[in-house]
Amino acid sequence: MGKPHQTEICLNRNTEVFSPENFKLIEEIMYETKVAAGTHLYWEGDVADKFFYIKRGSAQITKSNDEGKLFILYMHLNGDLFGQLDGLQSSTHSMNGEVTEDSVICHILNKDLEVLMWQHGSLAVEFMKWMGMMHRMTQTKLRDLMMFGKPGALSSTLIRLANTYGTPRGDAILITRKLTNTELADMIGATRESVNRMLSDLKRDGIIEQENSFLIIHKLAALREICQCENCPVNICRI
Repeated sequence: MGKPHQTEICLNRNTEVFSPENFKLIEEIMYETKVAAGTHLYWEGDVADKFFYIKRGSAQITKSNDEGKLFILYMHLNGDLFGQLDGLQSSTHSMNGEVTEDSVICHILNKDLEVLMWQHGSLAVEFMKWMGMMHRMTQTKLRDLMMFGKPGALSSTLIRLANTYGTPRGDAILITRKLTNTELADMIGATRESVNRMLSDLKRDGIIEQENSFLIIHKLAALREICQCENCPVNICRI
Protein backbone atom coordinates (compact mmCIF):
# COMPACT_ATOMS: atom_id res chain seq x y z
CA MET A 1 0.00 0.00 0.00
CA GLY A 2 1.43 3.41 -0.93
CA LYS A 3 1.22 6.47 1.20
CA PRO A 4 -2.47 7.38 1.49
CA HIS A 5 -3.74 10.78 0.57
CA GLN A 6 -4.15 12.95 3.66
CA THR A 7 -7.50 14.65 3.76
CA GLU A 8 -7.66 18.39 4.35
CA ILE A 9 -7.87 19.19 8.03
CA CYS A 10 -10.41 21.99 8.42
CA LEU A 11 -13.13 20.98 10.88
CA ASN A 12 -10.50 20.30 13.54
CA ARG A 13 -8.66 23.61 13.45
CA ASN A 14 -8.90 25.41 16.76
CA THR A 15 -9.66 28.82 15.24
CA GLU A 16 -13.24 27.88 14.28
CA VAL A 17 -14.50 29.86 17.30
CA PHE A 18 -13.59 33.15 15.57
CA SER A 19 -15.98 34.82 13.18
CA PRO A 20 -14.54 35.55 9.71
CA GLU A 21 -14.62 39.28 10.48
CA ASN A 22 -12.72 38.96 13.75
CA PHE A 23 -10.21 36.47 12.40
CA LYS A 24 -9.46 38.88 9.56
CA LEU A 25 -8.55 41.45 12.22
CA ILE A 26 -6.11 38.97 13.73
CA GLU A 27 -4.63 38.18 10.31
CA GLU A 28 -3.90 41.88 9.82
CA ILE A 29 -1.46 41.88 12.76
CA MET A 30 0.30 38.61 11.86
CA TYR A 31 3.94 38.50 10.84
CA GLU A 32 4.59 35.62 8.44
CA THR A 33 7.82 33.57 8.42
CA LYS A 34 9.00 30.43 6.65
CA VAL A 35 10.37 27.99 9.23
CA ALA A 36 12.37 24.82 8.57
CA ALA A 37 11.50 21.47 10.12
CA GLY A 38 13.22 20.94 13.47
CA THR A 39 13.29 24.65 14.34
CA HIS A 40 12.22 25.55 17.86
CA LEU A 41 9.74 28.43 17.99
CA TYR A 42 10.42 28.71 21.71
CA TRP A 43 12.03 26.85 24.57
CA GLU A 44 10.79 26.36 28.10
CA GLY A 45 11.74 29.51 30.00
CA ASP A 46 11.63 31.86 26.98
CA VAL A 47 9.54 35.01 27.29
CA ALA A 48 5.94 34.32 26.17
CA ASP A 49 5.21 37.54 24.32
CA LYS A 50 3.45 36.20 21.23
CA PHE A 51 1.01 33.67 19.84
CA PHE A 52 1.61 31.53 16.78
CA TYR A 53 -0.63 30.63 13.83
CA ILE A 54 0.16 27.83 11.39
CA LYS A 55 -0.63 28.97 7.88
CA ARG A 56 0.93 25.85 6.41
CA GLY A 57 2.72 22.97 8.13
CA SER A 58 2.73 21.52 11.62
CA ALA A 59 4.28 21.92 15.06
CA GLN A 60 4.33 20.02 18.33
CA ILE A 61 4.33 21.20 21.93
CA THR A 62 6.51 19.14 24.24
CA LYS A 63 7.59 19.00 27.87
CA SER A 64 10.62 17.28 29.38
CA ASN A 65 10.92 15.91 32.92
CA ASP A 66 14.02 15.89 35.13
CA GLU A 67 15.12 12.55 33.67
CA GLY A 68 15.01 13.91 30.12
CA LYS A 69 11.85 12.02 29.14
CA LEU A 70 10.00 13.91 26.40
CA PHE A 71 6.21 14.20 26.43
CA ILE A 72 4.27 15.29 23.33
CA LEU A 73 1.35 17.34 24.64
CA TYR A 74 -0.11 18.81 21.45
CA MET A 75 0.31 18.45 17.71
CA HIS A 76 -0.82 21.55 15.83
CA LEU A 77 -1.79 21.66 12.15
CA ASN A 78 -2.85 24.05 9.39
CA GLY A 79 -5.17 26.72 10.74
CA ASP A 80 -4.20 26.28 14.41
CA LEU A 81 -3.47 29.08 16.84
CA PHE A 82 -1.34 28.35 19.89
CA GLY A 83 0.67 30.04 22.62
CA GLN A 84 0.91 30.55 26.36
CA LEU A 85 -2.62 30.70 27.81
CA ASP A 86 -2.28 33.12 30.70
CA GLY A 87 -4.42 36.06 29.74
CA LEU A 88 -1.61 37.96 27.96
CA GLN A 89 0.28 38.57 31.20
CA SER A 90 4.06 38.81 31.25
CA SER A 91 5.25 35.23 31.66
CA THR A 92 7.63 32.59 30.35
CA HIS A 93 6.87 29.46 28.36
CA SER A 94 6.41 26.32 30.42
CA MET A 95 6.77 24.04 27.36
CA ASN A 96 8.74 23.79 24.12
CA GLY A 97 7.34 24.54 20.66
CA GLU A 98 8.98 22.79 17.69
CA VAL A 99 8.14 22.86 13.98
CA THR A 100 7.85 19.29 12.65
CA GLU A 101 7.89 20.00 8.90
CA ASP A 102 8.85 22.91 6.68
CA SER A 103 6.12 25.40 7.53
CA VAL A 104 4.79 28.90 7.17
CA ILE A 105 4.28 30.23 10.70
CA CYS A 106 2.74 33.57 11.61
CA HIS A 107 3.35 35.21 14.97
CA ILE A 108 1.05 37.63 16.72
CA LEU A 109 2.52 39.96 19.31
CA ASN A 110 0.60 39.99 22.60
CA LYS A 111 0.68 43.80 22.72
CA ASP A 112 -0.93 44.05 19.26
CA LEU A 113 -3.59 41.47 20.13
CA GLU A 114 -4.41 43.26 23.37
CA VAL A 115 -5.00 46.54 21.50
CA LEU A 116 -7.33 44.75 19.07
CA MET A 117 -9.35 43.28 21.92
CA TRP A 118 -9.71 46.70 23.55
CA GLN A 119 -11.05 48.01 20.24
CA HIS A 120 -13.31 45.07 19.39
CA GLY A 121 -15.29 43.59 22.26
CA SER A 122 -16.63 40.68 20.20
CA LEU A 123 -13.06 39.61 19.42
CA ALA A 124 -12.25 39.62 23.14
CA VAL A 125 -15.25 37.37 23.79
CA GLU A 126 -14.24 34.97 21.02
CA PHE A 127 -10.66 34.91 22.29
CA MET A 128 -11.96 33.92 25.73
CA LYS A 129 -13.94 31.11 24.08
CA TRP A 130 -10.77 29.98 22.30
CA MET A 131 -8.84 29.95 25.58
CA GLY A 132 -11.64 27.97 27.24
CA MET A 133 -11.59 25.43 24.41
CA MET A 134 -7.82 24.98 24.72
CA HIS A 135 -8.08 24.56 28.49
CA ARG A 136 -10.82 21.96 28.02
CA MET A 137 -8.64 20.06 25.56
CA THR A 138 -5.92 19.92 28.22
CA GLN A 139 -8.39 18.82 30.90
CA THR A 140 -9.72 15.94 28.78
CA LYS A 141 -6.19 14.68 28.10
CA LEU A 142 -5.36 14.81 31.82
CA ARG A 143 -8.63 13.01 32.58
CA ASP A 144 -7.73 10.15 30.25
CA LEU A 145 -4.26 9.81 31.74
CA MET A 146 -5.27 10.02 35.40
CA MET A 147 -8.55 8.12 35.49
CA PHE A 148 -8.19 5.26 33.01
CA GLY A 149 -4.49 4.45 33.05
CA LYS A 150 -2.26 3.85 30.06
CA PRO A 151 -4.82 1.71 28.12
CA GLY A 152 -7.38 4.50 28.44
CA ALA A 153 -4.84 7.13 27.45
CA LEU A 154 -3.76 5.11 24.40
CA SER A 155 -7.36 4.47 23.34
CA SER A 156 -8.14 8.17 23.71
CA THR A 157 -5.06 9.08 21.69
CA LEU A 158 -6.09 6.73 18.88
CA ILE A 159 -9.55 8.32 18.83
CA ARG A 160 -7.97 11.78 18.69
CA LEU A 161 -5.70 10.66 15.86
CA ALA A 162 -8.75 9.34 14.00
CA ASN A 163 -10.51 12.68 14.41
CA THR A 164 -7.43 14.60 13.27
CA TYR A 165 -5.89 12.41 10.57
CA GLY A 166 -8.59 9.81 9.90
CA THR A 167 -10.12 9.03 6.55
CA PRO A 168 -12.89 6.43 5.93
CA ARG A 169 -11.85 3.07 4.54
CA GLY A 170 -15.00 1.04 4.21
CA ASP A 171 -16.28 0.50 7.75
CA ALA A 172 -12.87 1.32 9.20
CA ILE A 173 -10.87 4.50 9.73
CA LEU A 174 -7.38 4.83 8.28
CA ILE A 175 -5.03 7.16 10.19
CA THR A 176 -3.09 8.83 7.40
CA ARG A 177 -0.14 9.93 9.51
CA LYS A 178 2.62 7.45 10.29
CA LEU A 179 3.50 7.40 13.98
CA THR A 180 6.11 5.23 15.63
CA ASN A 181 5.35 3.40 18.85
CA THR A 182 7.91 5.68 20.50
CA GLU A 183 5.90 8.75 19.45
CA LEU A 184 2.70 7.17 20.77
CA ALA A 185 4.51 6.43 24.02
CA ASP A 186 5.63 10.07 24.27
CA MET A 187 2.00 11.18 23.88
CA ILE A 188 0.78 9.20 26.88
CA GLY A 189 3.85 9.18 29.13
CA ALA A 190 4.49 5.46 28.71
CA THR A 191 7.40 3.33 27.57
CA ARG A 192 7.65 2.05 24.02
CA GLU A 193 7.52 -1.51 25.32
CA SER A 194 4.21 -0.96 27.12
CA VAL A 195 2.73 0.66 24.01
CA ASN A 196 3.89 -2.35 21.98
CA ARG A 197 2.02 -4.66 24.36
CA MET A 198 -1.15 -2.56 24.38
CA LEU A 199 -1.21 -2.30 20.59
CA SER A 200 -0.72 -6.07 20.35
CA ASP A 201 -3.73 -6.58 22.64
CA LEU A 202 -5.86 -4.25 20.50
CA LYS A 203 -4.80 -6.05 17.33
CA ARG A 204 -5.55 -9.45 18.89
CA ASP A 205 -9.08 -8.26 19.75
CA GLY A 206 -9.63 -7.00 16.20
CA ILE A 207 -9.98 -3.39 17.35
CA ILE A 208 -7.11 -2.10 15.21
CA GLU A 209 -4.69 -3.38 12.64
CA GLN A 210 -1.45 -2.06 11.20
CA GLU A 211 -0.64 -2.00 7.50
CA ASN A 212 2.71 -0.69 6.26
CA SER A 213 3.10 1.35 9.47
CA PHE A 214 -0.35 2.94 9.09
CA LEU A 215 -2.91 2.29 11.82
CA ILE A 216 -6.44 1.24 10.88
CA ILE A 217 -9.23 1.41 13.44
CA HIS A 218 -11.94 -1.24 13.00
CA LYS A 219 -13.85 -0.90 16.27
CA LEU A 220 -14.02 2.75 17.29
CA ALA A 221 -16.77 1.94 19.80
CA ALA A 222 -14.44 -0.46 21.61
CA LEU A 223 -11.82 2.27 22.00
CA ARG A 224 -14.50 4.62 23.32
CA GLU A 225 -15.53 2.01 25.87
CA ILE A 226 -11.96 1.57 27.14
CA CYS A 227 -11.50 5.29 27.82
CA GLN A 228 -15.18 5.87 28.74
CA CYS A 229 -15.46 8.46 25.98
CA GLU A 230 -17.65 11.45 26.82
CA ASN A 231 -18.28 12.27 23.12
CA CYS A 232 -16.54 15.64 23.24
CA PRO A 233 -16.83 17.87 20.16
CA VAL A 234 -14.29 17.16 17.42
CA ASN A 235 -12.51 20.47 18.02
CA ILE A 236 -11.81 19.23 21.57
CA CYS A 237 -11.19 15.54 20.84
CA ARG A 238 -8.14 16.03 18.62
CA ILE A 239 -4.49 15.31 18.99
